[in-house]
Amino acid sequence: MEASVPDEVLQPLLQASGLSYSLEDCLKFLQESSKTDSGRSDLASKVSNQNSFVDHDGSVIVSDLLDSAIAEKTADFETVRFGLQALANVVLFCEKRQRDVWMRFFPERFFSIAKIRRFETCDPLCMILYACFDGSSEIASEVCSSDGLSIVAEAIRTSSSVGSVEDYWLKLMVSRMCVEDHCFPQLFSKLYKVDLVLGHKDDEDETFFTSEQAFLLRMVSDIANERIGKVSIPKDTTSSILGLFKQSVAVFDFASSQRSELPTGSTIVDVMGYSLVIIRDACAGGSLEELKNDNKDSVDTVELLLSSGLIHLLLDLLRKLDPPTTIKKALNQSPSSSSSSLKPCPYRGFRRDIVSVIGNCAYRRKEVQDEIRERDGLFLMLQQCVTDDENPFLREWGLWCVRNLLEGNPENQEVVADLEIQGSVDVPQLREIGLRVEIDPKTSRPKLVNDT
Repeated sequence: MEASVPDEVLQPLLQASGLSYSLEDCLKFLQESSKTDSGRSDLASKVSNQNSFVDHDGSVIVSDLLDSAIAEKTADFETVRFGLQALANVVLFCEKRQRDVWMRFFPERFFSIAKIRRFETCDPLCMILYACFDGSSEIASEVCSSDGLSIVAEAIRTSSSVGSVEDYWLKLMVSRMCVEDHCFPQLFSKLYKVDLVLGHKDDEDETFFTSEQAFLLRMVSDIANERIGKVSIPKDTTSSILGLFKQSVAVFDFASSQRSELPTGSTIVDVMGYSLVIIRDACAGGSLEELKNDNKDSVDTVELLLSSGLIHLLLDLLRKLDPPTTIKKALNQSPSSSSSSLKPCPYRGFRRDIVSVIGNCAYRRKEVQDEIRERDGLFLMLQQCVTDDENPFLREWGLWCVRNLLEGNPENQEVVADLEIQGSVDVPQLREIGLRVEIDPKTSRPKLVNDT
């Protein structure tokens, strides 16, 4: 390692660390010291400042060192990790150093490092990428280019292969690129298999999507849920995710099912589930922003979903599913039995997620309330206000949905009141949300009265 470093650079480093025998130990010491304010202050008194890294071609030295470490017959991943961590500390808060490192490493060297399937190299790489992305609008545009997206896609493949959905720096990158910006469709496409990109589509459901694409959706889902009301997912991203949901529904064999919650381990099911959850949170974010009346773009996002046939699709899916276990028991059916014409949920919580999306869409949107009534969906939605062994919190989401369908909509209230008077439905849970049925003395018709 020492052979590749000029003596005029090596000696100040050794002197600053107080270690005179090993450059590797020196780099470890400097890397740890640079993480703290006191350590940086101490180093600053011994060396000029971090800009000397640029003045003495530090990025060239480190890049040569990393090239050598990767090219070895048995790659020296520890050296790669130390070198990346040193670069990560260098690029923080200084556009000059960011540009210097970026010009030396982008795109080829970053790409080759991103293909190393190890968390200990992926994490500092993502820290470098994010620091440069966040610190320079010019670099940010290059990250969102085809070459930049290929690097991020490889980082996602690495994180997916080591099972690290909580990779902090990668998650920040994905948040900025896919939740706050418009890069999701292009990044998702980068994660298709080569044969699919070339048009050789496999007929098997599991190979229609890749596990890395499901991993990206899971990460976006986590971010969107954590930041409801704080960010609005771009319209083109939401539209793209609805398209993925439709594709997954179209190719999935609903005769099969997973008994586990997300992630299930089935690529097609995970793509379907996480797409649906993201849509749920996008609709919830739209409702919150609509109340604030300060962000019409998110409302447009929900309206875009509605104009794409979302409600019709979800009602159709709900009708094809086996009834909840509570209703099965009331009908003296075995909870594990299934009608030949009805299908089990593809994963534990699927029915609940459908109901939650409908409930969020119906919140103070009369056009959604009316559409569900016109599609004979009110009785179907009332059936979701029960407990279900396969769908935790279905009852709570069902009541939320029915409340939103009835609020400020006399036509829907009359339909539900008629159903209860006729004995078609018995929903004592309606009283929990402050509603009861009584006969209107003027019209002699049943109506729902709000006691709250």
